[in-house]
Amino acid sequence: MKLQRRIFSYPVLLACILLMAVAECRFRISGGLPAGGEGGGGSAVGETKYTATSCRAHTASLTDFGAVGDGVTSNTKAFQAAVTALAEFSGDGGGLLYVPAGQWLTGPFNLTSCMTLFLHRNAVILATQDMNEWPVIDFLPSYGRGRDAPGGRYSSLIVGSNLTDVIITGDNGTIDGQGGFWWAKFHHKQLKYTRGYLVELLYSDQIFVSNLVFLNSPSWNIHPVYSSNIIIKGITISAPVHSPNTDGINPDSCSHVRIEDCYIVSGDDCIAIKSGWDEYGIAVGMPSQHIIIRRLTCVSPTSATIALGSEMSGGVQDVRAEDITAIDTESGVRIKTAIGRGGFIKDIYVRRMNLHTMKWVFWMTGNYNSHPDQKYNPDAIPDVEGISYSHVTAENVTTAEGWRE
Repeated sequence: MKLQRRIFSYPVLLACILLMAVAECRFRISGGLPAGGEGGGGSAVGETKYTATSCRAHTASLTDFGAVGDGVTSNTKAFQAAVTALAEFSGDGGGLLYVPAGQWLTGPFNLTSCMTLFLHRNAVILATQDMNEWPVIDFLPSYGRGRDAPGGRYSSLIVGSNLTDVIITGDNGTIDGQGGFWWAKFHHKQLKYTRGYLVELLYSDQIFVSNLVFLNSPSWNIHPVYSSNIIIKGITISAPVHSPNTDGINPDSCSHVRIEDCYIVSGDDCIAIKSGWDEYGIAVGMPSQHIIIRRLTCVSPTSATIALGSEMSGGVQDVRAEDITAIDTESGVRIKTAIGRGGFIKDIYVRRMNLHTMKWVFWMTGNYNSHPDQKYNPDAIPDVEGISYSHVTAENVTTAEGWRE
């Protein structure tokens, strides 16, 4: 179908106005904590460059492609047809896909470069529970297998690879993974492959996620991997606190990341910074680095506010976290490593944390013994250094233990 240029109907005009407010041309993420942290260190967080256009030259509504927002009709083909049409304009001002009010049931779909996915306030993207719509894809090279099971993994819901300039945003619309279906199968050991995530972008640059609600992911919620120049701000993530592995935001072998003004309730770590698993992560050798986390609120009674690892074999360095609030979490900061991981965790600076009701404030282990297989090198010992905490207040802490051999 032929897409129009600069359609200024009310919904799309609203989308453009909101995007003008949230999409900047360049973001510095070194603000807050100084380079090298408070009082030391030689590393610098540096700049995240983001050149996304605030309003795309070409726009389309999901309904232009035959989508039906009744919560029952599958719209997988409509989503993919819309993205395919917008891909033609990646070199001509890019394209915006508007998701209007309604419940839009879909299986996984790919994004394209120079694209904005914009959800109306009353739009809900619903992940289908039809297993036939979930393709099985290869495991990540830095993991060597799926996390839940050996072999491949189910696709994530919203995916993309080798992209540049991607915006996923809205007027606080919702992306609902309907994860209860997956959690039950996981608990009953009925899954042959690893569960997918709500959003996974690989080998991509200039990623912007904002102003959305993410609900009930099958597993992790937002997973940028092998990517750079990432901004995630103003989002809400929610899953039952006993749902399995529903991490909030997991930058994985990513550089120049800013996460701010997010509210996360999850059944696992609110934020987990990763970089690959044992010999596979060592071989890929892509660290997660130059990361700012600020103004985060976390609820996670069984896990951490911020975790480093446990899959950290490519290294984690130069992380700044400030103005963090944790309510009913198991730990404030958790560092997880193991013999065979290799890699490093260094130059971590945390300040101004307010912690309320938890088991541990800081928790660190070198014995987090999960391995992809038995081929790991027992001489690959992680290096942990340059960890700094300041201006941390905590109340109702039940356990003093914080380091495990």
